[in-house]
Amino acid sequence: MRTFDSTDRRILVALADDPRSTNVSLADRLGLSRNTVQARVAELERSGAFLSFERRISPTAAGYPLAAFVTVHVQQQKLAAIVEHLAGIPEIVQAHGLSGPSDLLLRVVCTDAEDLFRITGAIQSTDGVERAETSLDMGELIPYRLRPLLTRDA
Repeated sequence: MRTFDSTDRRILVALADDPRSTNVSLADRLGLSRNTVQARVAELERSGAFLSFERRISPTAAGYPLAAFVTVHVQQQKLAAIVEHLAGIPEIVQAHGLSGPSDLLLRVVCTDAEDLFRITGAIQSTDGVERAETSLDMGELIPYRLRPLLTRDA
């Protein structure tokens, strides 16, 4: 992946402020040519700089007001099959492999405590899962952000 230069960072910060900006409005706001903005945005897209739009959709608005984090301990030799199986559980919206005492960190959304119980049961019954611990998400204290990183060196 390429590194961002100051022009890329300015474009990304402007898009963070207004994700629906057109290339023309970005060019006007940043004092750049439309062609420069269009080429830079296209290159940022090709390089994988943008995450999917899906990340901007609120699980609560979609009917899943309760969230939890589940740490999972697995048999390492079965990791690929476990991940494949867990990917089939729609309420698991994110999974990370970890180093340390746990092997996986899952972000789960659900409708209520009973739904969470069902989902954690499905996780724990997966072949190769040794144990899992669940913690309720009590609220996002620092939302996902990159602006401080993009503007730090500007």
